[in-house]
Amino acid sequence: MIVLRNAGKATLILGALLSAGLVLAQAPTTNQAPSANAPQAAPAQQGHRNFDPNQQAAHMSKRLGLSDDQVAQIKPILADRFQQMQTLRADTSLSEQDRHAKFRALMQDSNTKIESVLNDTQKQQFEKMQAERRSHQHNRREPAASQPQA
Repeated sequence: MIVLRNAGKATLILGALLSAGLVLAQAPTTNQAPSANAPQAAPAQQGHRNFDPNQQAAHMSKRLGLSDDQVAQIKPILADRFQQMQTLRADTSLSEQDRHAKFRALMQDSNTKIESVLNDTQKQQFEKMQAERRSHQHNRREPAASQPQA
């Protein structure tokens, strides 16, 4: 009986260690030093990736075939969005629901401004990119929502 009791404790300890290992394995790590002219991420933004306006503009330029003039018009829109998102993340007075609604409104507003710079073909491709992003986010969240409740 003593052996079973000790085995039970060992199982609990092993389970706790494995759980801690999984949590640590999933934690984001960054080994790269930020570039000198990249905006500095606020601590609350550490888990959010690829919000650097310069990287976003370069990605959009490549995916949409933007001209230099279009990139020059889009960069300030992305920089303004980045700044407003940082401000929203730092605002602890908002409920999670209100913060989420403001994020959505901010994204919609900036996307409308970006679309005003694009030609018709680029707008279609931009909307396709947005749909892919939404689909990817939905698929990422879905497994957690579809787990059976015990």
